[in-house]
Amino acid sequence: MLMTNACNRTNPFLEDWDTPYGIPPFDKIKVSDYIPAIKAGIAQQQAEIDAIAANPDAPTFENTIVPLELSGEILSKVEGVLYNVAETDRSDALDAVVEESIPLMSEHEANLSFNKALYERIAAIWNADQSGLTREQQMVLKKHYESFEREGIGLPEEKQARLREINSEIAAKTQKIGNNILAESNAFKEKFGFSVSAYPDKMTSTADRELRRAYNEAYTSRGHNGNEYDNALLVIEVIRLRQEKAKMLGYENSAAYTLDNKMAKTPATVDNFLRGIMSAATARAREEIADMQKVMDEDIAAGLLPAGSKIEPWDWWYYAEKVRKAKYDLDDEEVKPYFQMDSVRKGVFLAAKELYGVQMEPLSGVPSYNPDCVQTYKVLDADGSLLGIFTTDYLPRDSKRGGAWMNNIREQYVDASGVEVRPIIVNVGNLAENMNVDQVQTAFHEFGHALHGLLTKCHYPSVSGTGVTRDFVEMFSQFNENWAFQPSLLARYAHNSANETIPAALVEKINNSLKFNQGFMTTELCAASLLDLKWHELADIPSDIDTREKATAFIDAFEADLAKSIGLNPEITYRYRSTYFNHIFSSGYNTGYYGYLWSEVLDKDAFSIFEASEGGPFNLELARKFRQTFLERGGSEEPMTLYVQFAGREPDSRAFLEARGLK
Repeated sequence: MLMTNACNRTNPFLEDWDTPYGIPPFDKIKVSDYIPAIKAGIAQQQAEIDAIAANPDAPTFENTIVPLELSGEILSKVEGVLYNVAETDRSDALDAVVEESIPLMSEHEANLSFNKALYERIAAIWNADQSGLTREQQMVLKKHYESFEREGIGLPEEKQARLREINSEIAAKTQKIGNNILAESNAFKEKFGFSVSAYPDKMTSTADRELRRAYNEAYTSRGHNGNEYDNALLVIEVIRLRQEKAKMLGYENSAAYTLDNKMAKTPATVDNFLRGIMSAATARAREEIADMQKVMDEDIAAGLLPAGSKIEPWDWWYYAEKVRKAKYDLDDEEVKPYFQMDSVRKGVFLAAKELYGVQMEPLSGVPSYNPDCVQTYKVLDADGSLLGIFTTDYLPRDSKRGGAWMNNIREQYVDASGVEVRPIIVNVGNLAENMNVDQVQTAFHEFGHALHGLLTKCHYPSVSGTGVTRDFVEMFSQFNENWAFQPSLLARYAHNSANETIPAALVEKINNSLKFNQGFMTTELCAASLLDLKWHELADIPSDIDTREKATAFIDAFEADLAKSIGLNPEITYRYRSTYFNHIFSSGYNTGYYGYLWSEVLDKDAFSIFEASEGGPFNLELARKFRQTFLERGGSEEPMTLYVQFAGREPDSRAFLEARGLK
């Protein structure tokens, strides 16, 4: 299937890529190629699905699930490029492409979800004897069968039609929310001269209290300003649509629907989990507030602040840093010279080599979506075999959305000829050339996701790599953070511009300080997770909330009431307020933000096994077991089953509480 224009140019998505390692030919792809390729890809996959559904032979895994897993090659190529580039090098033209693609893809996905003939074949395999299937095949089958059930295959046609509309509306509105957040973040930079990713640094270093207040007010009112980028009414509309969808599918609320196929299973489980952590975190935060107030009182006594001044949300970062300097004699500015971007990247790669034998070889002259910012590597196993292609895109720019993430440009799987296709993975960040402690952890975190994608050894794309439940996937990124400040590793990668190794005394200060301010950090994270949960536990939103003004008032009251009910310290604001909570309103983490804490319990418990072992953090036998049990197997087994296989027991939360200084 080739598509040419008047100049006989073939759309790059509709031909084989004769590039090194199958890297997308970014330099040949034009914005005008995306929509025609999406339409061609939809037609291709629909024809493939029709052929599967019309197969006169009795349904089997080989004649139904395998071709289903391998269908949609063109769409996979387009999505792997478009949604990566649209988040990193956005433009008005790309925004228009994404907006045009949303209804096309929503309709196509609905056509697949409501294909009764295909479902009946899958159901027949599901209800038959599965003993002849491998465990991975059973999990793939389960994923497809449950997907049909969860997407409404059993609903009458009129309700299926409404569900199509709901899914399309949600996709369009969440895309709009994400675009608005990016626009508001860029406006923040235009106003203050620094990006939102630099906000903690600025709040830490800015002595002018009124300026900190201005930064804080602008930061926390993004999407909440009454301007063209206001998200208040969009948030209400998305929640209403998610409520309607959940109830249509037989669930009490959206949270119950989303959690039904996760490790946690129920909203009550998540609520109990978070409230237990919240209690310990807010108690620790009160101690931190008292320490900061003592330092503020010294500024009052020195005449730098009015009498009676109390710690406010815009004071936290600034006075926390003063306390840290006093308690640990640790200054961010002292740390940053040793964590230059290239040095940190070297450390990330060194840890992977030490633990898993992974080798990184720089590639030059290969296609890249942004040659000035992106570095590409060939990833080899210890035996020299290819694991995949990895790229880093670490520096901030106006065209890139905030935060840090990992994307798959191509999944790992075994194709129809039995040839293994290795993945192409990117880590994206908004990091500084000289990183602070948090940013170093971020680099290790995202590479943990990358390792999950690179080391996978599955047959089917739907379960390879990070194809696991949302409340399990963050275990592996957070687990990798544990190596960031290991003294033996720091000695090999943390060097300043004069090539001087980070002093042992500074390493000790860093590691001593890692539990510092964890009352604040955990409270912020826990409160955001509860905000996510409670939005999606709502059964109804009054129908008269139909204007931006009413939506704003509802959101303000909702956030304030929740803060009171969960005991959120008034000196701490939500990590993300609803109108710029990109994770849950634009990035697919709805009723899933708790997963960071949930996964951290798993990660810290697993790391405690390393710490207690004779070889310590670099116990290679345990690393081999971790790789084979988790990283290679993706979603080919139930998460808890894998955890018990590794640890010999279910996870324990004590290591998590100790690591955060909450116990």
